[in-house]
Amino acid sequence: MVREKVKVSTRTLQWKCVESRTDSKRLYYGRFILSPLMKGQADTIGIAMRRALLGEIEGTCITRAKSEKIPHEYSTIVGIQESVHEILMNLKEIVLRSNLYGTRKAFICAKGPGYVTAQDIILPPSVEIVDNTQHIASLTEPIDLCIGLQIERNRGYGCKMEKNFHDGSYPIDAVFMPVRNANHSIHCYGNDNQKQEILFLEIWTNGSLTPKDALHEASRNLIDLFIPFLHAEEENFHLENNQHNVTLPFFPFHDRLAKLRKKKREIALKYIFIDQSELPPRIYNCLKKSNIHTLLDLLNNSQEDLMKMEHFRIEDIKQILGILEKK
Repeated sequence: MVREKVKVSTRTLQWKCVESRTDSKRLYYGRFILSPLMKGQADTIGIAMRRALLGEIEGTCITRAKSEKIPHEYSTIVGIQESVHEILMNLKEIVLRSNLYGTRKAFICAKGPGYVTAQDIILPPSVEIVDNTQHIASLTEPIDLCIGLQIERNRGYGCKMEKNFHDGSYPIDAVFMPVRNANHSIHCYGNDNQKQEILFLEIWTNGSLTPKDALHEASRNLIDLFIPFLHAEEENFHLENNQHNVTLPFFPFHDRLAKLRKKKREIALKYIFIDQSELPPRIYNCLKKSNIHTLLDLLNNSQEDLMKMEHFRIEDIKQILGILEKK
């Protein structure tokens, strides 16, 4: 556990981690301060940060299990101590860490007698388990247990659909939120005329990321939500056929790329891969998912093409342009 004394700055706004500890593999704790703030600002920031920490950060979970030998969710299997429902609940508790987009497949293949834990799960390369000792099932007889798993990345809480699945698959309620709890408190100091505040933030995570990383990601997500208001004057909104159509703010994307295309003969762009361009992981994953592997592939896409990609934002285009111009 790391704990530091709180020192209040009387000049610039600063944040600091004053306490950090690991209670278990699936429970991290961090305590942070932000100061000095004017009266009322601490509550404004604290409420927004708590909501962003609990609702805006993505996590990875097992969302479906499949086995052709299971007749229904509430059945029991000879040679397995737990019921099918208990096994599904144990799978729900497994904490995963990844940066994947979309869905991935995983498998459990175990032979009894013995205990089946999270370390028996065969995962794709992009996913890892936070705690390999998490219990799944107890096999009391020499039987084979084979279960197919579906892994997804999302945010919030995913509730399973209430309908029957005839292919032997069963949905699992998914708690994607990596932040288990977040609290904020306020300490006031100074006289009535110059009263200032210190914001204290407490964050508990499930071990898939640290409280510090959660704080950074929640802050970035809040910034992304407010950026459109900074460009409000540049955007044109018009009503057509009783529907709102939004015109993207103009960026000289084509003009600037035209200059870059003139240099195609000088640079073998098709041999420069995007993973050499120092792109942020989220932008890199979006491009790879759309089969954009080289700078040449990237230059052959328009601004409109890029904006059609899932999880892609207008700010990402600005960042890509800056990186391309450096290249």
